[in-house]
Amino acid sequence: MADPSSYRPRPGEIPDTPGVYRFRDEHRRVIYVGKAKSLRQRLANYFQDLAHLHPRTRTMVTTAASVEWTVVSTEVEALQLEYSWIKEYDPRFNVKYRDDKSYPYLAVTMNEEFPRVQVMRGHKKKGVRYFGPYGHAWAIRDTVDLLLRVFPVRTCSTGVFKNAARTGRPCLLGYIGKCSAPCVGRITPDDHWDLADEFCDFMAGRTGTYLRRLERQMADAAEEMEYERAARLRDDIGALKKAMEKSAVVLADATDADLIAVAEDELEAAVQIFHVRGGRVRGQRGWVTDKVEEITTGALVEHALQQLYGEESGDAVPKEVLVPALPDPVEPVQQWLTERRGSGVSLRIPQRGDKKALMETVQRNAQQALVLHKTKRASDLTTRSRALEEIAEALDLDSAPLRIECYDISHLQGDDVVASMVVFEDGLARKSEYRRFQIKGFEGQDDVRSMHEVITRRFRRYLAEKEKTGEWADGESLTDGGQHADGAQHPGGEQHSGGQHPGGDAGPGGQAAAPDDGEALTHGPALKDDDGRPKRFAYPPQLVVVDGGQPQVAAAQRALDELGIDDIAVCGLAKRLEEVWLPREDDPVVLPRTSEGLYLLQRVRDEAHRFAITYQRTKRAKRLRAGPLDDVPGLGETRKQALIKHFGSVKRLRAATIDQICEVPGIGRKTAETVAVALAGATPAGPAVNTATGEIMDDDDGAPETTADAPGEPVSAGTPDERRGQER
Repeated sequence: MADPSSYRPRPGEIPDTPGVYRFRDEHRRVIYVGKAKSLRQRLANYFQDLAHLHPRTRTMVTTAASVEWTVVSTEVEALQLEYSWIKEYDPRFNVKYRDDKSYPYLAVTMNEEFPRVQVMRGHKKKGVRYFGPYGHAWAIRDTVDLLLRVFPVRTCSTGVFKNAARTGRPCLLGYIGKCSAPCVGRITPDDHWDLADEFCDFMAGRTGTYLRRLERQMADAAEEMEYERAARLRDDIGALKKAMEKSAVVLADATDADLIAVAEDELEAAVQIFHVRGGRVRGQRGWVTDKVEEITTGALVEHALQQLYGEESGDAVPKEVLVPALPDPVEPVQQWLTERRGSGVSLRIPQRGDKKALMETVQRNAQQALVLHKTKRASDLTTRSRALEEIAEALDLDSAPLRIECYDISHLQGDDVVASMVVFEDGLARKSEYRRFQIKGFEGQDDVRSMHEVITRRFRRYLAEKEKTGEWADGESLTDGGQHADGAQHPGGEQHSGGQHPGGDAGPGGQAAAPDDGEALTHGPALKDDDGRPKRFAYPPQLVVVDGGQPQVAAAQRALDELGIDDIAVCGLAKRLEEVWLPREDDPVVLPRTSEGLYLLQRVRDEAHRFAITYQRTKRAKRLRAGPLDDVPGLGETRKQALIKHFGSVKRLRAATIDQICEVPGIGRKTAETVAVALAGATPAGPAVNTATGEIMDDDDGAPETTADAPGEPVSAGTPDERRGQER
């Protein structure tokens, strides 16, 4: 625990101007970001007698080891910079609203030649129009199903669209009139784009004009005795009205507004937002946050506005925002919202009428959300705290291990040997910190040697980061081919689970692997190589857990000893009897089967195993899919596909001349020569065999060519369970 007086700025150093300040801990991680109209007055509040500070503020200033600030010209600039830094550094003591779910949106991809209507979650993309958020994806599909009768916009995926275009046959929706079938040319790209634009107008609330137009067309058709067309228009009008009934009118003046309500107690706060467009509630969402600082309702509202509109612009920011309390001061926030929208935005508290009544409804939703969250979290928080305390007691640690790292080795009978590192903080998985490794120091199967290599590489990087930031008191230089402070990567460098490491750490061979099983791990500014929150391997754990028994634990401890690290505990969890092994101990620690500590260690171990085996399977699948074109230098995926599409198969490409290869768009003569040489040296493929009938299929008949470099999935004799047992 630090003494705030040890890093308090000297009198006169802090300017009396608007600005943004950052508190950092001993590892240089940003733990709090704030803004102030006067930096001098605001920062002085943190360095008073600790007894006078709010308990959470006192915890923050005693956790911090330094403070720094940046001067800006206006309070609006301070607001923008504060938001940017909170997004970048993710400070632990700032208010961070957590979505209680990933809300689905109805999205229309107006940035494509043939716009597509679909359900989307996650970050918003440029050129895509969003409507919602909705509480459930099925609500979106029900609405779209009704509207497709009137607006038959494309809803199929890119693969289905291209396949229909290739075969000349539309999908089922095209046959039943719920898609205009642009894939087969029934509608021009411009007409289809106009149809999607009309769909967006209707969803945006401009419904009256369109309904009146359809009603006139229905009357004209009936007058001209085109009764079938009139009946179809009548059904279209009914479908549109049914879709409109799904969101009742709440504000009679067709208002576009967002209503924000806050329910709070001393520890937590819940925020609920109703999105009203055209007088109808088009979406609803909610957040919950820990109040890790002393904060007013107005400040909670300000943080909610930053969260809502920090990435938005234009019509995504409504003309009117109704809140339960105004930020102090309100002018910079209102000016910031106006800049985001590009026109005036009214930020106010509703006083009477329909808007006040609707705000009361939103407030009741916020109160219910807070009660539900506290009911769910009470047992969870207590259980996690008890689990960490049990682990600390069983392993004889000085304090609860707030950060736990677990390592696992995975391979298939000695091939594709990889390792995983998963991180749990406060008993919860922190997936943005996951890492994975390729074992490059040796060939073959040796779990103990692999564990030693992985632990050495991970903590060598930790020491390099300490040396880079000046935290290493000895001032020693790293040796043994490690990651140096200048950024040079040791052989077999670490690979991030989501792709290329910030700062150029792409992993072995420079190739960044894609995220496995759909997990999107955090990237971007928050992990770039800059001072602030620790990057890559800079933040040490209190406990290292290895998947295995005494040999693996001994290897991990030996790696730490060789690096001179003596303040990190090590243990192993053996699968057979779930025993906890400690270094240099002949007997394991046996935790009760009902122990929350054992359950947490099992969850950490199982997550590391899942992450490792998923990566290993991804590598194996990539290796099995490899072909002779993969070894051609400078030939990327796009040009490989262009070659295969042009010639139909690798067999025909191998028989082509250099001049014929040059005819492929994007292939120059030098590349064509390289391709010809590479294929000439590759082993020709054997005939493809239909495994169901035993028939030998010629490549000319359209069957895909199988090369010696791209064998099919090996089939092992034995049951599926026996085959899975060969994987580790």
